[in-house]
Amino acid sequence: MKNTVLTFQQAKDKGEKLTMLTAYDYSTAKLEDEAGVNSILVGDSLGNVMLGYEDTISVTMEDMIHHGAAVARGAKNALVVVDMPFMSYQTSVYDAVVNAGRLMKEGRAGAVKLEGGTEVVPQIKAIVSAGIPVCAHIGLTPQSINAFGGFKVQGKSEMAAKKILEDAKAVEEAGAFAVVIEGVPKKLADLITSKLHIPTIGIGAGNGCDGQVLVYQDLLGMFSDFTPKFVKRYANIGEIMKEAFQNYIGEVQSGAFPGEEHEYKIDDDVIEKLY
Repeated sequence: MKNTVLTFQQAKDKGEKLTMLTAYDYSTAKLEDEAGVNSILVGDSLGNVMLGYEDTISVTMEDMIHHGAAVARGAKNALVVVDMPFMSYQTSVYDAVVNAGRLMKEGRAGAVKLEGGTEVVPQIKAIVSAGIPVCAHIGLTPQSINAFGGFKVQGKSEMAAKKILEDAKAVEEAGAFAVVIEGVPKKLADLITSKLHIPTIGIGAGNGCDGQVLVYQDLLGMFSDFTPKFVKRYANIGEIMKEAFQNYIGEVQSGAFPGEEHEYKIDDDVIEKLY
């Protein structure tokens, strides 16, 4: 069944858990879609896991459009959500709407995601008014990592927890259809989930959220530069890939590959006429 903002809300209302995974290319998106994931996030995490950046700050609109369109071609049923990169929406409401529109038209997104709470309410309202679904993102917001002083759990003090709760209510009121909650204590995420009518998608926020999201390279053991506490590794595909690469290298060097079964035939008399 095709996943939409409406089916997201229906899942919340029925108490059914939502699943979201990142993807950045056609082949991976196709596999995740066939597996039955509800949503595919084309995250600006592609800066880290695909482009080798140290953070997400350097990711451009062109990067997001390029990868978003590839994912959309592979996802038939999953709702494709594409991240708005750093400084594509913070500068003005006008820029936010224009860039969200580009992600929908050129990046083939089904929805866009942007980071922030009360401070981006005008942008969310304007984007939603333009007919573009918005997924919000609060708590630990990677684009603000320099302001946070690193990847640290957010909302542990009373004042900080109150701010995140206010952010959650604000983005819902602004028209977001869902909100990602990242890097906050479980009890705070549980409270937010109970107070919001829209679905919450957790990442490092405990199992009380209405759904979960993970970076697929983390889930499969394909990215080892940094592994957050909240990641569960479901397979060690990275080691399997490395072993396959090594086997290929060894067989090419020894002459075992390609074998006769990988070769094309030609009649000997044709070859003899070439001498």
